[in-house]
Amino acid sequence: MPRSQKNRRRGRKKRNKTVEKTKEQVDARATVSKEHEYPSSSSTSNKGIPHGPVAEKSTNKQSPKVTFSSTTKATVSVGTKSNEEKKSSVKEKVKHIQKITRKYTKDTIDEMVVTLVHYMLHKYQMKESITKANILRNINQAHKNHIPEILNRVFEHIELVFGLDIKEAEPNKQIYILVNKLKTCSDKRLADGRVVPLSGLLMTLLGVIFTKGNCATEEQIWQVLNRMGFYDGKKHFLFGEPRKLITRRFVKERYLEYEQVANSDPPRYQFLWGPKAHAETTKMKVLEFLSKLHETIPIAFPSLYEEALIDQEERSKSEGAAKDCTVPKIKTCCKTKSRLSTQPR
Repeated sequence: MPRSQKNRRRGRKKRNKTVEKTKEQVDARATVSKEHEYPSSSSTSNKGIPHGPVAEKSTNKQSPKVTFSSTTKATVSVGTKSNEEKKSSVKEKVKHIQKITRKYTKDTIDEMVVTLVHYMLHKYQMKESITKANILRNINQAHKNHIPEILNRVFEHIELVFGLDIKEAEPNKQIYILVNKLKTCSDKRLADGRVVPLSGLLMTLLGVIFTKGNCATEEQIWQVLNRMGFYDGKKHFLFGEPRKLITRRFVKERYLEYEQVANSDPPRYQFLWGPKAHAETTKMKVLEFLSKLHETIPIAFPSLYEEALIDQEERSKSEGAAKDCTVPKIKTCCKTKSRLSTQPR
């Protein structure tokens, strides 16, 4: 065989060997790249790949979790908590604003009550009548819805604190006057010229005496006065020094009697109704006053109510007997006058 043919065969063999080697290298690289790729199915070769709870945690960190219901609606769980927090914070703000509004409304209503009480006391001092129209003019128009509450509180202060009754001066004209519950109880005049009625405090003391068996010790009186803001030796901004008021003024005016308890050593003192108290009020009126203070009705105190009824019956009998005694005297007086007129001159 000639050399040229042998050389050609050798060249072909070499080329075939290089092609095979190249193909083997390419296949080897392909297999290596496949080993590094994640398989599509969950087979036993999934070592090192996140799965189960760990996979869920890792995926939650990267992207929101989407769940599908039977109606194929997706709901995103991430972000729900923040929306709930926003709603709760809005509710808290609304509650806070409502609280401030209520406090502001209460404060303004309190101010209007005080203003109206001063206005009515001024009218009482000047002995002038009060019209409902003038009262309403003193109420802020922004609180029209609170007018019944404001008027109720004003009338309660006038009656229970100062002992004044609101009576209609002219029927069907809404014109009123203030009348003292105790007719001859003197008022206290302040340094600035204002007048403070004392009958409200006096009615409270008469009520304490009545509830304690018509005789109250000094300790019992001071227990009630302390709850009302009156303290022995401390001057009250409206009523002055309370001890002088109850042991001197009210005793001097004969509304109270202040006497030493029998056989007490060291000496102790007690309070009773005075002659003027018996003359100008009744146990039933005092019980009605106390009932309003306690926001109830007189019959809620059965024993006191029964005693007040007995007192009323006794008063009506004595008044009737007094009338019967005065009628014959008038008749006899008239008869003597007629006889004198018929005698000849």
